[in-house]
Amino acid sequence: MTWYHSLNKPFLNPPDWIFAPVWILIYIMMSISFVLFLKSPGKNKAGTATLFVSQLALNLIWSPVFFGNMNPRGALIVIILLIIALTWTILAFYKYSKTAAILLVPYLIWVLFAAYLNFEIVRLNMYL
Repeated sequence: MTWYHSLNKPFLNPPDWIFAPVWILIYIMMSISFVLFLKSPGKNKAGTATLFVSQLALNLIWSPVFFGNMNPRGALIVIILLIIALTWTILAFYKYSKTAAILLVPYLIWVLFAAYLNFEIVRLNMYL
């Protein structure tokens, strides 16, 4: 974490302690959303379930790319792909369960904010 703490960060960068509780809440909402999707009526859910798993995989890949590889530029690419996959997931979930889709919206907002932070770290630290 010494590397991360040495980086120039944007003005809106929240304190480190905020990330864990926010992610816990987001993962709880994601889990509820996925269960609601699975229990909702409808057929041919495999593609939508794959979208959900894809966005989850991108979510899980971001931290090792950013922190493990110390690669903010690579992480920015991952988070852009995550935003795309998550947006598609929300739209697909909406067809089966509006509540499941709505539960993912705070997650999308948080990821958009994280993308801003990631971009600014790239910009402020001359990774462009």
